[in-house]
Amino acid sequence: MTSIQTALIIQNCRAGFFEHNLAQTLDFISQSARSGAKIIVFPEGNLTGYVTGKEVLSISRALNGDIIKPLSRIAVDLKVTILTGLAEKTNQNEIFATHLVFTPDGSFQRYRKIHTAPFEKTYYSAGNDIVLFKSHGLRFGIQLCYDAHFPELSLAMALNGADIIFIPHASPRGTCQEKYDSWLRHLTARAFDNGIYVAACNQIGDNLMGLSFPGISILIGPDGNVVSDLKTGKQNIHMVLIDTDKIKEIRSHKMRYFLPNRRQDLFKF
Repeated sequence: MTSIQTALIIQNCRAGFFEHNLAQTLDFISQSARSGAKIIVFPEGNLTGYVTGKEVLSISRALNGDIIKPLSRIAVDLKVTILTGLAEKTNQNEIFATHLVFTPDGSFQRYRKIHTAPFEKTYYSAGNDIVLFKSHGLRFGIQLCYDAHFPELSLAMALNGADIIFIPHASPRGTCQEKYDSWLRHLTARAFDNGIYVAACNQIGDNLMGLSFPGISILIGPDGNVVSDLKTGKQNIHMVLIDTDKIKEIRSHKMRYFLPNRRQDLFKF
């Protein structure tokens, strides 16, 4: 069995407190690496905090050395891959919900949220690139929160070879149990239909700008079953194992792996 130890971080992210959030993020990375994590996943917007109103204009940040240098350095030093997010401001003053991927070779890439929610559209621009990343023998995609409600995006990632989709959330509505029930309705389908792992984590607590988040994380296997979940009232590190042999098992089963039997002649992709 080949397993990749992964840390799903449930983090309280104070909107507009970048230095505080970054310091906390670096500490979570160190703790996770000491526990054996090779991939470390943070919630949507964890570095800047997450808001949907005009406050995003003041909390958003450009991708500069303040962000890139410390995260690149720790990824190299600890030989880990880090998925971390922010409200990204561009030179054209566009704002994207962006997630960054820092790898042990010192490089980084980014994913910009493709589907902005209705209440985000006033201030956030939508990304246009479906990106896959590679780390520790895995091919993975990233979706951010509202993205997960569009099955075509998961299908596109699966057809391009994704083994797992990480879905960082900044979802403020409901209790932990209500959020868990919501995730079971759609995230299990994304995993089961595509023969992939799905992993999600959410922010927790008061962001100091009017939003409060239920802390929860989950790993769903390529058979659509929940492998592990954590519903917590505090910040936490949820350690999970991604078993690549389980992916091979599902994809070698004629009646449990559906993608090879799609009617491609009837669909555009």
